[in-house]
Amino acid sequence: MSTKNGSWSVARVRELWGLYWTRGTAGRETPAELFSIMYAWWFVALVLKLLGGSWDISWHFETLRDDLAPPHDLNTVGTGIAVALVLFHTYTGYGADRRTLRWMQWGTGIFLVAIPIDVVNHNVNGLDITTWSPSHSLLFIGTAAMLIGVAMGWYRGAGRGRWFTAGWLVLLTLVFEDFWFPNEQQEYGILELASWDRDPGHPYADRELLEFAANQIGRPVGREALAGFSLPMPDWVYPVWGIGACVVILAIGRQLIGRRWTATAMAGLYVGFRALLWLVLSATHFPPSAVPFFLIAAGLAVDAVFLLPISQWLRPVVGAVLVTVASYALLAVQSVLLSAPPRADWSAPVAAGSLLVLWLAATWFLHRYPLRTPQGDSERLSTADHSG
Repeated sequence: MSTKNGSWSVARVRELWGLYWTRGTAGRETPAELFSIMYAWWFVALVLKLLGGSWDISWHFETLRDDLAPPHDLNTVGTGIAVALVLFHTYTGYGADRRTLRWMQWGTGIFLVAIPIDVVNHNVNGLDITTWSPSHSLLFIGTAAMLIGVAMGWYRGAGRGRWFTAGWLVLLTLVFEDFWFPNEQQEYGILELASWDRDPGHPYADRELLEFAANQIGRPVGREALAGFSLPMPDWVYPVWGIGACVVILAIGRQLIGRRWTATAMAGLYVGFRALLWLVLSATHFPPSAVPFFLIAAGLAVDAVFLLPISQWLRPVVGAVLVTVASYALLAVQSVLLSAPPRADWSAPVAAGSLLVLWLAATWFLHRYPLRTPQGDSERLSTADHSG
């Protein structure tokens, strides 16, 4: 899509539009050039949504909600690109088979329905700070379904060149990020509370936000009011959700991609992004969050289990125990050396049990319904290890 001198060509864009904007059914054979263009725009949309969402939660730990706040605008641009892409897939049939398209459509639809619900919820109930609210859950669910659709589309349509595995890894890590996102409530909250303890009366939150939070619980402005919106969840939620519900995405990624240290790479990619975000937010004087460095231990534990000479059905049993022990141990170390949300150590068996059930379910599902290429070739990667 460029002229000889490398600049964008309006004529070329018109040529491609006239060539490909034709009615077709899902699963239509897609030219490599068109596929690359569409999924390049998907990555742009998802990056904008990632940055907008990440900035948004920091924004709301500093000031009251604003429908037109810059993080919302950034997220909206990403969402707009995603909607345009889903419409293009739907009308032309290019770049997505029927199942992939359904994931994209349902995910986008749920997300769009959730937006006005979320606006009404916050106009009625006030503070836009709890990531665990029902309206926010709809946003996460819609985004997750959309991401799964994009990941499936990439797997089934992308050429098996040097960028295939990298794109597959990034998309699966974005799925993990979406699942992990509610836990950021506690990760930002613990540093919000620490900002008060360092300088009582002058936390990250501005005066308007402090007064609003205090009025909601009928208390004067103070540490109690700050803690009310900073750390509203019970201490067991953070480790149980993070380990019991999210780490299974790392195991699924390792199983699908089939390469050694895939789970560690996914965890490292996510933690690296969060660490970079911490630097940017701190440098720009926005509230930062605790970075979940302990996830590296979870990724290593997942990968270690896949190296053991055991069956795919025993792997979740051993993995759930190893991941839970390693994660809770490193989370305790991080709490002492750096900063981490409060946790309830008694919840470790609950987290291990949840991870075991989900890991077994994922193993059964991937064994029963292996991914298929457009040519019908299936890949069962539950026991394979591709180290190339």
